[in-house]
Amino acid sequence: MARKPLVVGNWKMHGTVEFAVGLAQGCVELARCNPAVDLGIAPPFTALAAVRDVLRGSPVALCAQNVHDQPQGAYTGEISTAMLADLGCSMVVVGHSERRHVFGESDELIGRKARTALDNDLVPILCVGEKLDEREAGRTLDVIRRQFETGVAGLDPLGVQRIVLAYEPVWAIGTGKVAKPEDAQAAHAFLRRLREAKAAGSSAVVRILYGGSVKPDNAAGLFARPEIDGFLVGGASLKTSDFGGIVAAGGTKRT
Repeated sequence: MARKPLVVGNWKMHGTVEFAVGLAQGCVELARCNPAVDLGIAPPFTALAAVRDVLRGSPVALCAQNVHDQPQGAYTGEISTAMLADLGCSMVVVGHSERRHVFGESDELIGRKARTALDNDLVPILCVGEKLDEREAGRTLDVIRRQFETGVAGLDPLGVQRIVLAYEPVWAIGTGKVAKPEDAQAAHAFLRRLREAKAAGSSAVVRILYGGSVKPDNAAGLFARPEIDGFLVGGASLKTSDFGGIVAAGGTKRT
């Protein structure tokens, strides 16, 4: 069974509601022009409701950028899975490198977020990836193994199958640097083996995305690698023309 490419735009802390609505309208058109690729967008929390209305009836999935690990409670400034589901979200990013390394989220906390998301029928996009010093020390596979194992701890095989993985080398995010296609391929292949060990039969269908300075001019080369099933895109998702070039590259993907 072929794995349909998935491209998700992470808009981070950019734009007003008006900006988000215009960008979402462009993404709806991209999805209609590129039916061979699944498309998702993750606006800021403030724009989720307005973007939901734009996406209604379209094939574009509404994603959230983060979520709390508890279903409700006295957590000022946080947002729950039930709130996200009520807004129409079907996916949520957990463990993005900025959450790990800027906000200090632990592997264990990220694992709890993934489990809470699954309990509320949200698909987690679980991000893993090494820092530059870890890569230079030859610890890339050790780091992503630890992050993966902790991220899926306590899940049954069906839960493991439902998670989308995203390999994000921290040193490539927002830096303009990008992992060589062969290096990204190796990391993705390793993650697929880890996943197969947790959920037999999942390796053929579960999608693993790459994230880290993805742009139209490098998307095709990365997509050409058999283990790379799509992208989690940051800065390039803020311009419809750039995002469109990345999405179009997925139309040539063969698995």
